[in-house]
Amino acid sequence: MNRNASTSRSTPTLDEIRGWPATVGVPEAARAIGVSKSHLYELIKRGEAPIRVLSFGTRHRVVTASIVHLLEAA
Repeated sequence: MNRNASTSRSTPTLDEIRGWPATVGVPEAARAIGVSKSHLYELIKRGEAPIRVLSFGTRHRVVTASIVHLLEAA
């Protein structure tokens, strides 16, 4: 899995995000949409995340295509 874009601390570009795997962790997704990971976790908990989240018990994965869609619409 190519994670070089997601391990960087800077905000990834839309082209970099398009190259991500089908799902990513909350920290990567938060960085991509410009919010803190704690804020994104809170949005997920309240059911208000602006992106599609797959939950597996207490674990969450964010659908990359939903990040792309959100950023393209912005």
